[in-house]
Amino acid sequence: MHPNLFHLGHIALPTFGILAAVGLMAALSLSLRTAAIVGLNPDRLWNAGLFLLLSAFVLSRLLLVVMYLHAFLTFPILLLAVPSLTPLGLLLTGIVTLVYLRVRRLPLLTTLDAWAPCATLVWAFLALGHFAEGGDPGLPTALPWGMAIFPGAVRLHPVALYAAGVAVVLTVVLLLRLRHRRRRGDTAVLAFAAVGIAQFFLTFFRQPDLDTARLEMLLDPIQWVAVGMIVAAGVIWLLPRKQVPHAV
Repeated sequence: MHPNLFHLGHIALPTFGILAAVGLMAALSLSLRTAAIVGLNPDRLWNAGLFLLLSAFVLSRLLLVVMYLHAFLTFPILLLAVPSLTPLGLLLTGIVTLVYLRVRRLPLLTTLDAWAPCATLVWAFLALGHFAEGGDPGLPTALPWGMAIFPGAVRLHPVALYAAGVAVVLTVVLLLRLRHRRRRGDTAVLAFAAVGIAQFFLTFFRQPDLDTARLEMLLDPIQWVAVGMIVAAGVIWLLPRKQVPHAV
């Protein structure tokens, strides 16, 4: 594992952070192309993507401060450096992004179509980052591709690599489907459903999260998010949606 891409004295560049930054920039760059495919203004979609990313960062940090105010007052820099993207943070980010799209008069379903392959591309880079840092640990396995975190340790499912592979395949599929969608929202439906199903079943290879509340004990927290994505796909599919006038 390579948690740090570069290390010199007290200066270290975390591999996860670098891959996350590269993935986000790659996704924003890809959005310029997908915007043209679906007939949106590329600059407006770029700005919307930046708003979404900044909202996710700011809201996740605000939630962290509110939930752990005492720790923040004691160790502010240390707490803000903790990864903090939670289901609640994602929900709040989605709400403020919907408001932004409405104010900027960007069509929701068309925007989601354009963002779908960009989102799975980010997922691929984040998964590779987790693999590099040794995060997202899997369950023990005797399969030949099982990997040990350090020499002599039990071999585990490389769940992060599984996720990265699924994300890359989905990115290619969504890009191909984007050109041939029949109704607005078709690509978003495929993305929500496919990512939700993939994440739900990938959880069976992950080490369980033991720090859960009573409701969460029914399913893993990631599985609750996955179920929400599948439900969202079903809702969009059932909505009356406009036909795409022509393929680009």
